Amino acid sequence: MAQTTPSPSATEGILDETAATGEAHAADGAHAADGAPDPEQDESVGGVVRRRLIVAAVLVAALVTVVVAVPGLRPVIRAVEHVDPWWIVAGVLLEVASCVSFVIVFRFFFEELPTVPAHELAWTEMGSGALLPGGGIGSLAVGGWLLHRAGMETTRIVTRSSALFFYTSATSVAAMVGGAVLLVTGWSHGRGGFLRADVPIVAGVLVTLAALSVPPLMARRRRGGSRVTGWLGDAAEGISEAEHFVMHPTWRALGAIGYLGFDIAVLWATLAATGYHVPIATLLLGYVIGYMANLLPVPGSIGVLEGGIAGTLILYGAPAAPAAAGVLIYHAISFWVPAGGGVLGYLLLRHRMERFLASGASLVELETPTGLTPR
Repeated sequence: MAQTTPSPSATEGILDETAATGEAHAADGAHAADGAPDPEQDESVGGVVRRRLIVAAVLVAALVTVVVAVPGLRPVIRAVEHVDPWWIVAGVLLEVASCVSFVIVFRFFFEELPTVPAHELAWTEMGSGALLPGGGIGSLAVGGWLLHRAGMETTRIVTRSSALFFYTSATSVAAMVGGAVLLVTGWSHGRGGFLRADVPIVAGVLVTLAALSVPPLMARRRRGGSRVTGWLGDAAEGISEAEHFVMHPTWRALGAIGYLGFDIAVLWATLAATGYHVPIATLLLGYVIGYMANLLPVPGSIGVLEGGIAGTLILYGAPAAPAAAGVLIYHAISFWVPAGGGVLGYLLLRHRMERFLASGASLVELETPTGLTPR
């Protein structure tokens, strides 16, 4: 479930405050000092997960009711009723592959963690992004809190979270620009024109140049004696870190491509299930631009993501009923697979952290008490 994620500078504020809901927890200093677990915080996070699952279920029921009740949306229901189930199976498998790819790229940026807890934390972040309003903000909140409890310094959490954000965001920008180039060159079918093709290219180039200009600008201010703090400082550190990883890649860097690519392939499969074989340019642009609706603070992005992606696909020439039906199925898959895996990952990680913290140990070590060395 690749998401358009807000700037991770919010993670630093999350780690500085303790929120009763668990969406923006910081580690309690006394518990961190004596190594004791904080059951109240764990219970509150568990309560948030349960509430978000209930809210998501209610929103799904409301969305289905609207689709069924509104006469103009009956063609969408008919398109859903006649889907090819094998494409749906393929979509689920592709979503699992996307989630596994995120686990891989997460390990690329948080190599201090032992292998198994890192996998559990990555799944927890994906589940949080699916369940909590705003997607990425909830994911960063829960992930930052858990990393802090695991013993990682706040500065490192913010820097590495920022780097992960910019690294994965770069793939989305590249996909958008690539789709627009395919339209401009005529290598892919779809509705082109200045607004549909040229503007995404210009926007992608400008965003990339703006991001790359931040680190040298902040370095110049530091040399001039100015203190750089806040989100600009976090962004500069994250971009510099991301550039370092680009220049020193490992096979795990492919996880960023797989995380986005497999998730886009899920949308391709669900659209094919309705009988619509979407051109590659329409698919790329519809996905990336449509996902911007995920910024709206709605739990699970229920309703808003469907409108964003389906509306963008239709703008680029997709037929309305198959596009809407395919996006409905896509969102069901991209919501429940990471949400289910995230809940399971959190339960396993919570139990593991309770044992580590009770013994006074830290998960963030070069070598864990069990002899595992991060890989």
